[in-house]
Amino acid sequence: MQKRRSFLKKAIAGVTLSALLPFTKSATAGEVKLKDALVHHVFFWLKEPANEAHKKQLVEALNKLTKVKTIKLSHIGFPASTEDRDVVDHSYSVSYMALFDSQADQDSYQVDPIHLKFVEENQHLWNKVVVYDSID
Repeated sequence: MQKRRSFLKKAIAGVTLSALLPFTKSATAGEVKLKDALVHHVFFWLKEPANEAHKKQLVEALNKLTKVKTIKLSHIGFPASTEDRDVVDHSYSVSYMALFDSQADQDSYQVDPIHLKFVEENQHLWNKVVVYDSID
């Protein structure tokens, strides 16, 4: 137990609370700023949405995709059970969001061998992909 405490103490030495704000539950939207960050949000519609094996394959492949070095933060998700409204689209199968420090980092991601392999090995699973990229 003492070794674990020592390790944790060393691991967090020098880390300030402000450095952790984006990851703390107490941070407000006003405190979390994504200055110059590029948000890359991808929505996939599977050819066979009820095929759990295909969904699992896509999620596993997306998890491998997060190994691209220029990705700073990522999230893999599914349609939430939020209320049905005209502005809410629950029709997609899987979403993938990646955060990059810059446009250049996102450009690098597009030609990264991990990304190219992801597309090559998994494009047969989906019939539609929509990408929303945003930057401040």
